[in-house]
Amino acid sequence: MAKTALDLTPEERQTYRTREAIERRQLADRRQTEARWCRAQQLATQAAKLLREEFGAQRVLLFGSAAHRERFTPWSDVDLAAWGIPPERFYAAVAAVTGLDADIKVDLVDPDHCSPGLQAVLVSDGVVL
Repeated sequence: MAKTALDLTPEERQTYRTREAIERRQLADRRQTEARWCRAQQLATQAAKLLREEFGAQRVLLFGSAAHRERFTPWSDVDLAAWGIPPERFYAAVAAVTGLDADIKVDLVDPDHCSPGLQAVLVSDGVVL
């Protein structure tokens, strides 16, 4: 049977050092999030290039949490908006960018067919890629 914290001897408690363990875990979590952030930025750039070269996008914006480091979390995805993709090729473009990374989800929106609220977010929050 496993011991709980209440079962530890004073010597065992001294070696456990809960605060240090928490700090090590937090540092590891920050490093993982930073690595994921870097991968998300590379993925967004890769997707924008693909959208321009293969689907004729004239403008691509990154928005949402991946556009701002301070909002990025371990669960963040990559949100893109692309102008100039012909309507008949839009879903092929969605499929192409969705398949770029197995770990980070990519969402593509057509800014000409989204809600006024999302259009306002694109204007105020978007980063040109």
